[in-house]
Formats: sequence, C-alpha cells, structure tokens
Amino acid sequence: MRAWINGRTLESPDEPALGVLDHGLVVGDGVFETVKVVDGQPFALTRHLDRLARSASGLGIGEPDLDLVRAGVAATIEGQELPFGRVRITVTSGPGPLGSPRGHQGQTLVVVTEPAQRPEDTTAIATVPWVRNERGALSGLKTTSYAENALMVEHALRHGASEAVMANTAGLLCEGTGSCVFYVLDGQLITPTLESGCLAGVTRALVLEWCRDEIDVVERDEPLDVLQRAEEIFLAGTTRDVQGVHRVDDRPLPAPGPVTSLAAKIFARRAAEHVDP
Repeated sequence: MRAWINGRTLESPDEPALGVLDHGLVVGDGVFETVKVVDGQPFALTRHLDRLARSASGLGIGEPDLDLVRAGVAATIEGQELPFGRVRITVTSGPGPLGSPRGHQGQTLVVVTEPAQRPEDTTAIATVPWVRNERGALSGLKTTSYAENALMVEHALRHGASEAVMANTAGLLCEGTGSCVFYVLDGQLITPTLESGCLAGVTRALVLEWCRDEIDVVERDEPLDVLQRAEEIFLAGTTRDVQGVHRVDDRPLPAPGPVTSLAAKIFARRAAEHVDP
C-alpha cells in the first residue's frame, strides 16, 4: 500500500498525515473515487476524475486540481508490480472548526493505492429495510459520508451476502452500497434510472454504452420486489466489473445467466481495448 497527501508521498501509509480538525474526519465533508488498477494501469481514470469534480462541485467544496490528483495516482502506482488493485482518491474541504461550518482553508487531497483480490464470478446480495433518499442534499454525489452504507454492508454480511441493495423513498429499486444493479425480465436487461437516486456509476455507464448494440438494455424504475421476479441479476462496479448474482435474500438464481455472461464478455472485450475509455 502506498499513500500520498497534498503532493507528498508518505514513507508509510500509517504515517500521521491528517489533522484532527480536517472536516473529512470531523463531519465527513468530502468526496471520493475508487479506481481499478489492472497491470499497473488505472482503468477509466478520466471518467472517475470527471465524477470526482462533479461530486466536489455538488457538495460545494470546489473542484480539485485534477492534474495534481493525477500526479498523486501516478506516484502511488509507479514502480509497483500491481496485476490487480485499487486507488482510493479522497478530497475533503480541509481543516475546519468542530462543527458543520467549513474553515475554507483549502482542500485536503489524499490518494492511496493497494493490491486487491479479484472478485468472484458471482455473489449474493441482501435487500435492506433502509432506503436511499433520492431527494436528499447528497443524492447522486459520491461523498465520504458513508456510515449509512457501512451499516447496510454489515447487515448484508450477517446474511451471507457481499452487497446490500436498497430502495428509494418511493419503494423503487435504487442501488447497492457500492454498485449499480442490473436485472433481466423477459430477456430485457434493465437498470434503475438516475432519477431513482442511484449514483451515476462509471461501470454502469460503460455497460449501457457498450452493450446496447448487442443486448436490449433500458433504464427503467421498478419496485424493489422486482428482484424477486428477475430472471438474472448482476452488479456493476469498479472492481466487480459485471458480477452475476446467484442469490438475492433467500432466493437462489442461476448465475451467471446468458444475458449476464454476454454483458461480461462485452465488457471484458471493450475494456481490454482501451485503459481510459
């Protein structure tokens, strides 16, 4: 694992580097991106940085210096043998008071890169009793205020699943804590619209772009219980890519099904063509 903060590479990721008054710590006032690394190259970095900038602007902390962030990514990857890994990029509003008002003393930029395990071909998901607020102030932003997601993931893990999936306040399927959800009904591949409150996932966007010529794929909102009728389900996420779901709650599913397998094949082929699509 390598870490970099505000232009400085740390000697060790355990080295003290963040002030106790940084608002990323005090109130979770920040945004982040996780980027997949394959054979030492960050995948779809430009798309992730574009979303990082949108999230930062949406949160009102100002766009980060993306050239500086790129330098941090390079500094944490350079010289490593990294067949598969992930980069975590975090931008906070910087030091502030012990309260919600910001200090306006400048952002904190943090980049951490580490090796990672490749995901299994399929996984289990659990629906949760909590909802995503599609009308909330943070809707559609990838922020560091992740305690709600952490609680949901722990619930999923207790139920033998790797991901928690939730509805929005209208009872419509929304997203996973760190993934977007696709499912198949009558042979058609469907994913919730962005109006559902789900994050505009980078992998989600690539699946839609790359698969629409070979698969009937649409964006449509349905109640959460559509997952109990779906013929196939898969998750789309940064390190998951296209990952089939073999169980939702107590319902087993054949996985990966034919549509999922085709989507995964298309994604792998197109991703191999360009590291920064």
